Amino acid sequence: MILEHWSYKRGQISDRELQDAVWKNVFRGKLTYLHWSKGEAMAPTIGEQGGTLLVRKIPSADPGRVFVGDVIVMKDPDDSDNYLVRRLAATEGYEMVSKDEKDEPFVLEKDQCWVLADNEKLKPKVLNEAKDSRLFGPVPMTGIVGRVIYCLRTAVDHGPVQNSHYSMRKDSPVLEVELDVDDMVKNHKS
Repeated sequence: MILEHWSYKRGQISDRELQDAVWKNVFRGKLTYLHWSKGEAMAPTIGEQGGTLLVRKIPSADPGRVFVGDVIVMKDPDDSDNYLVRRLAATEGYEMVSKDEKDEPFVLEKDQCWVLADNEKLKPKVLNEAKDSRLFGPVPMTGIVGRVIYCLRTAVDHGPVQNSHYSMRKDSPVLEVELDVDDMVKNHKS
């Protein structure tokens, strides 16, 4: 006798329940995650005391998904277990010219980008204060894991992060659906 239908035992999941679970967790899963950032490199965007960030995941970082002017989370080029929050300053094709006359100009190659700290008071080559591309050079676009779209500095000081015009427009629907300030406050490490 050939069985045409599978029969499920009690406690197992039906085909429909399986499809619903896959749809919910894979296709409709959150597009964002929370990330804690501390340090003065991104002040005033992120307070010197740190902040809880709502980060939009970027499945593959390319010039069509992240834009010059975006605040990004990237793998630290010196330690792949750590992450840095920096502003995307240039992408492939940009000519980089240093204020230091000793440095030769160069053009960023395919899949390379240049990132900078927002805090203009920090100097890149003095005690590694700024820790950005002025110190470690161009970085691969593949090191970008997300774009910061909201920052909670304190329970009363929070709001959207100023990114490029394109990203602000792309991220506003995500903020409307996924922003949960109460959850951010609960996870905030003050």
